[in-house]
Amino acid sequence: MFINKEVFKASFLQRLEQTASVSFGNSTSRDQYHTLGLMVREYISTNWIASNEESRQGNHKKVYYLSIEFLLGRLLMSTLINLRIRDVVDEGLKDLGVELSDLEEAEADAGLGNGGLGRLAACFLDSMASLELPGHGYGIRYKHGLFEQKIIDGYQVELPEQWLRNGNVWEVRKADLAIEVPFWGDVKWVEQNGKLQFVHDHAETVLAVPFDIPVLGFNTDHVNTLRLWGAEPSKHYPLHKDFMQYKKETEQISEFLYPNDMSNDGKILRLKQQYFLVTASLKSIIRDFKKNHGDLYHFHEYVAIHINDTHPALAIPELMRILIDEEGMRWEEAWPIVTNTISYTNHTILSEALEKWSIDLFKPLFPRIYMIIEEINKRFCKELWDEYPGDWDRIEQMAIIAHGYVKMAHLSIVGSHSVNGVAKLHTEILKRREMSNFNEFYPYRFNNKTNGITHRRWLIQSNKGLADTISSAIGIGWITETEQMKKLLPFAADAAFQEEINQIKLNRKQELAALIHQRNNIVIDETSIFDVQIKRLHAYKRQLMNVLHIMHLYNRMKEDSSYRPHPRTFIFGAKAAPGYDFAKRVIKLIHSVAKIVNNDPLTKEYIKVVFLENYSVSLAEKIIPATNVSEQISTASKEASGTGNMKFMMNGAVTLGTLDGANVEIAELVGPENIFIFGLKANQVMQYERHGGYHSHDYYHNDRRIKQVVDQLTSGFFEDAYYDFEPIADSLLMENDQYFLLKDFASYQDSHERVAEAYADRKRWLEMSIHNIAQSGFFSSDRTVSEYAKDIWKIRPNR
Repeated sequence: MFINKEVFKASFLQRLEQTASVSFGNSTSRDQYHTLGLMVREYISTNWIASNEESRQGNHKKVYYLSIEFLLGRLLMSTLINLRIRDVVDEGLKDLGVELSDLEEAEADAGLGNGGLGRLAACFLDSMASLELPGHGYGIRYKHGLFEQKIIDGYQVELPEQWLRNGNVWEVRKADLAIEVPFWGDVKWVEQNGKLQFVHDHAETVLAVPFDIPVLGFNTDHVNTLRLWGAEPSKHYPLHKDFMQYKKETEQISEFLYPNDMSNDGKILRLKQQYFLVTASLKSIIRDFKKNHGDLYHFHEYVAIHINDTHPALAIPELMRILIDEEGMRWEEAWPIVTNTISYTNHTILSEALEKWSIDLFKPLFPRIYMIIEEINKRFCKELWDEYPGDWDRIEQMAIIAHGYVKMAHLSIVGSHSVNGVAKLHTEILKRREMSNFNEFYPYRFNNKTNGITHRRWLIQSNKGLADTISSAIGIGWITETEQMKKLLPFAADAAFQEEINQIKLNRKQELAALIHQRNNIVIDETSIFDVQIKRLHAYKRQLMNVLHIMHLYNRMKEDSSYRPHPRTFIFGAKAAPGYDFAKRVIKLIHSVAKIVNNDPLTKEYIKVVFLENYSVSLAEKIIPATNVSEQISTASKEASGTGNMKFMMNGAVTLGTLDGANVEIAELVGPENIFIFGLKANQVMQYERHGGYHSHDYYHNDRRIKQVVDQLTSGFFEDAYYDFEPIADSLLMENDQYFLLKDFASYQDSHERVAEAYADRKRWLEMSIHNIAQSGFFSSDRTVSEYAKDIWKIRPNR
């Protein structure tokens, strides 16, 4: 049906009438999108079925990637690109008077993720399929996702994210493969054939129903699967409970991504989600495995299970439970199978972000699982005692269960054969500081796998003009081997090529300017420096420092009539977690600053501040190609890696950042002349944290710029938010500025001056931009996934 545009048009018109029951002339963009999606899904179904059969019947090893998030974005355009039928569809629709971009806008962003964790998982799925690796994803089919962000008078308001309002054309519901998941109840044991058998009695069960989504690779017949679990009532519902209450509690499990866990009910719901994902996925994996292999004694030779952060860590005790309670193995037989099957990616070094759960909540919810974790902990602590006799402090620090909590990161390390960080710096900090005891005990378990992004979405799809220009210059080999992008380096100083790159960037800036005017009713200068910070809003990511610097620019212009900076447009996009008060206040501050700066006759021609609400993958695809300066300004040592920095780099933005996360590797690749680095280094930050010596008041009193902007937070300068910003000021002064904003402020300001100087030299700036594009191939997720496949999962392509 996609062999040429004439065949496509005929098929499309026929199918539209069949599926939408309307004539083409009366159809909506949503009707047309739905029809096209069904056609594409049908087109790939033969290869999908064949790949599934090969996966089930083959004797090759497979990987199953468990993640609480999969931030997929829209799937229509990426699927057309991977099938290499985008041009046929585009031309055929144009003949019918339809723009493919309009149909793309009719698709909702899948509400299955929040930030970098989920986007990384989505990129990995794309790369596994493109590399023809047998790898499938398992997640939860959230009905509402995180939330839809609305900004009202500068304040964030959360509304339900109803991405499934019009259905999901890409998914296939498979109710016949549903799995029961138990909670609560109690455990009894009986003796059978001289062995103790554990039975989970009086459990409250829910049904996990799979929804399968095809995952296509680029220009290959190989199709993997993302299986998402939806929670539905079981026919074995508890008779002692009101059915409507049971139904409500059941459906809540897959209702929202990251339910608010400020209360015990919220914590229990999060725990339910994690076990729901894990047990449904494992039972599904094992069901397929046993059809071909019988018993599970060689399970680890054919199956790799990867847990993306600690949310799926219950896979470790759950797999033990299945092997012991259902398969009749002894502990000594089961444990090596578990540890050789499971691998774990750590995504944070922030101690407050390392999951731990109160035993009081955990034990009643998972009575058998808790027993198994207790046994894992007991045996692990005995090993520690044998290795470090009498070192109670070390054992206390490393124990899985301690001080009334179950520590999920410790469970993940002990129960896996591989623990990887996601950037060189992050991994070294894990090994030398945060997890140094574990690294000493398991010297070969820790390794690094620097993150990557799929260039198919973040360059070929989101910036077609740039992708075509690259292909014209160096050929199309880079599409499958991104390291070939280095061939662009000789073009960096080429005037004609620079002009092409400049024009592409200007076109994308014009498109973004039009979008900003449409959404925010703000007119911006398309020739200004587009300075962008789009990411989850958190104190350590330091959006606040960015805003304070904008306040300083405004103050300087008001006080010095001779100071007129190069026009800049500061663009923000971020969601603050519903319970994160500080982050919400920073969002309000951004809007309060924008209200003043954007409307002051003296400054509005030079500085504009824009906050684009409801930041999403599809919005990022419009912002990133238009960006000149990529703000990656987290406190050094706090950001595990970042992937936004890679997307900006690939699209020709120049990084302004600290030596944190993957910024370190970006700086190594492009050289100091093609990046703007400022601020404390990771070892300096950790030195202050360990030994003290930093006093934010010193910087407040000794730097007039800092004192002025901090005072403005509480002086009544912002008439629309008189008391809102006192907690922000307190965080900087009373709480001694935990993330060193004031310490780094002067260096940050100096770097902005260097940015302005470089941007004024158009030839130099374009040379920097092209250098960044040329070196970005290293950060392809194809490279990252190849390293996982070779070093951790031990899997090979299905070729």
